[in-house]
Amino acid sequence: MKNHLKRIASPKTWFVDRKVNTFIVRPNPGAHSLDNGLPLGVLLRDDLELASTMGEIKKMLNNKEVLVDGIRRKDHSFMVGLFDVLSLPELKKYYRMVLDKKGRLTLKEVSAQESTLKLAKVVGKTMMKGSKVQFNLHDGRNILSDGKANVGDTFVLTLPKASVKKILPLKNGAKIFLTKGKHAGDLGVLKAVKGNEATYSAAGADVETAKAYLFVVGEKDTEIKLD
Repeated sequence: MKNHLKRIASPKTWFVDRKVNTFIVRPNPGAHSLDNGLPLGVLLRDDLELASTMGEIKKMLNNKEVLVDGIRRKDHSFMVGLFDVLSLPELKKYYRMVLDKKGRLTLKEVSAQESTLKLAKVVGKTMMKGSKVQFNLHDGRNILSDGKANVGDTFVLTLPKASVKKILPLKNGAKIFLTKGKHAGDLGVLKAVKGNEATYSAAGADVETAKAYLFVVGEKDTEIKLD
């Protein structure tokens, strides 16, 4: 794999200026796909503007506490993905990675209290010994739980231990967030799921989309700040 990436070739979900320089940091392989996350160094330099060069960012990561989902990260190439929580304790600033209305990854500032919560979608599950079920989550985590959940449901996790606080089922009436497709970034209410297709209501209109694009974010109200 190449260790560099041209800005002009970066994913459309990256909210970056593509013409200021030729290259941009390529994130290390991790839990999120390339189009579903941004390098930590780019977020700190270009989005939060905490430094003007990547060299300064590297020094900051070595000397200051920067947390992603409650765990300290020192690698500027570490990928911060959808719904990950970026914390800067010294500055008392907390952010969550979300999608804007144009389907681009961006940081949204949240409160210190909300920074202890994270939503993780169940993308697979496996039966283990002792009647335990291993749930595979969208952010690469594997969690053993006795809780009953199906693929497509969402876990509300408490950070940094990632313990399951609540399960949000994928069902009619649930608050959903669109993570892909031309409606990425939309927030609505699920009306029906039929096979691989789904219908949700947003701004008084019914919209059809793929079931795989749905991310449950609440029952009646969203569990986290999205708008």
